[in-house]
Amino acid sequence: MPEPEITVQAFAQLRQQPNPPLLLDVREPWEFQTASLPDSLLMPMGEVASRAHQELDPDAPLVVLCHHGARSLSVTMWLRNQVFDHAQSLAGGIDAWSR
Repeated sequence: MPEPEITVQAFAQLRQQPNPPLLLDVREPWEFQTASLPDSLLMPMGEVASRAHQELDPDAPLVVLCHHGARSLSVTMWLRNQVFDHAQSLAGGIDAWSR
């Protein structure tokens, strides 16, 4: 099982690979509209429990993103408890990515 968090640098390298991980954005729609990464799936934190098992592959790599990394780490730990063993939180969130 990978570490619970992934650095921006490591994630940038993974995005260049042929089969990059799914990017799950757990921010609110207004945050997503303000700034988002291409090919990310918006699933606000409050909807993860009701949508994860229908929309996400538990065997696929998954990087969870929020503004600063707190919500995404919380969602990542929940996902890992729900058999999504390859889920990782983007350390520092979209704020760190933008820098």
